[in-house]
Amino acid sequence: MTNHVHLLLTPREKGSVGQLMKRLGQRYVQYVNRTYQRSGTLWEGRFRSCIAQEDNYLLRCQRYIELNPVRAGMVEHPADYRWSSYKANAQGVRNKLVTPHFLYQALGFTETERQSSYRELFRSNLEPSLVDEIRRATNGNYVLGNARFKEEIEKALGRRVKPGKAGRPVKKE
Repeated sequence: MTNHVHLLLTPREKGSVGQLMKRLGQRYVQYVNRTYQRSGTLWEGRFRSCIAQEDNYLLRCQRYIELNPVRAGMVEHPADYRWSSYKANAQGVRNKLVTPHFLYQALGFTETERQSSYRELFRSNLEPSLVDEIRRATNGNYVLGNARFKEEIEKALGRRVKPGKAGRPVKKE
């Protein structure tokens, strides 16, 4: 069985997500190896990530992550999964690892309103095309957003941020 860890992060500094993942990997592997008297690597490969357009995708990505254990048949409801942020976002359970994003904060004027609005987002399933889009972007380290956002990020990074065309480029004669 393959276990996946999903984090939705808003970095404050360039390179901070990569540094977080590096340190997390190093410390966690040391802990597991010491605890279980083993040696070697723990992760199958490097972490995968994508830049997501906040306005259009942040809350969708939160739903995608919090519904993963449900889609995997591990639990009936996202609140039933021990490691989910759903309880913090939808039920107000305090979690020092969860910092509400400003888009979450905009769901209501009070905590009760925000939690109610957040729970309302879960009354419908994610569209399968959105699930596929999030998976493709994450697995390919592509940008998740509309065409204009992708162009802006591509220009800022100076590299391709969306899938290219399949096959070899056409030779110019």
